[in-house]
Amino acid sequence: MADPQSQTDFSFFQTFLCSAFAACVAELCTIPLDVAKVRLQLQKKAAAADGMGQSRYRGLMGTIATIAREEGLPALWKGVIAGLHRQCIYGGLRIGLYDPVKLYLVGNNFVGDIPLHQKILAALFTGAVAISVANPTDLVKVRLQAEGKLPAGVPRRYSGTLDAYFTIIRQEGLMALWTGIGPNIARNAIINAAELASYDQVKQMILKIPGFLDSIFTHLLAGLGAGFFAVCIGSPVDVVKSRMMGDSTYKNTIDCFVKTLQNEGPFAFYKGFLPNFGRLGSWNAVMFLTLEQAKKLFGL
Repeated sequence: MADPQSQTDFSFFQTFLCSAFAACVAELCTIPLDVAKVRLQLQKKAAAADGMGQSRYRGLMGTIATIAREEGLPALWKGVIAGLHRQCIYGGLRIGLYDPVKLYLVGNNFVGDIPLHQKILAALFTGAVAISVANPTDLVKVRLQAEGKLPAGVPRRYSGTLDAYFTIIRQEGLMALWTGIGPNIARNAIINAAELASYDQVKQMILKIPGFLDSIFTHLLAGLGAGFFAVCIGSPVDVVKSRMMGDSTYKNTIDCFVKTLQNEGPFAFYKGFLPNFGRLGSWNAVMFLTLEQAKKLFGL
């Protein structure tokens, strides 16, 4: 008879691989939306954008079109290597740990549907743990995506992903790779809880509706629902996280929050909301759909 512990370890390893693969597929498909989202979040006062009182970036499609026109199509995939690094670590850990943590919270002998609050607690924990490990990849990704906002003629700080890691360590110190860790933990713990717990819950509710099966359509609906809840709940901390990582002038999380609120008002925390939903909604739909199919291949 197989050792239960070794089975659990193997199952975690399989889930980690499936999750990392699914997250990377979703990242490749949706990173142009993420680039647009970051640019909109980093855009501050309109007058500072072009000296004429008009914002440089306007809306999801307008931002994508502006980036493609001014910087070329490859600019829409800036930070993709760091993004894939992030998803391999963060995506694999947050989802791979989710089921084991859920079972730990309710106990191995639990029977029935796991309560929503237990799902939320499990996802908060796994999101915080995963991003604590993956923060350097997130920082480099945001820095590379922010490069395009520099004025024409100003030399770029980094020549590529690996150069960005080494340059940051050399110029700012090793711990600089964990810049923005506070809002990043808050953001990813909250968004992870919104995504995983809501996906679980929405899928569970859909499957109770007559005629609905555990199918691709169900996975797509649940994934879109997860993305919507994630953006509604996590947008303010996402804006603060992007600004702290893309702009080193802020002293800390509170300083960034206060300055943003004072200078731009509360709606600044929902800058890039539509591209953020376009990104997270489509990202979750692709990721969960891919994850469900990958898990079936492993028999999970």
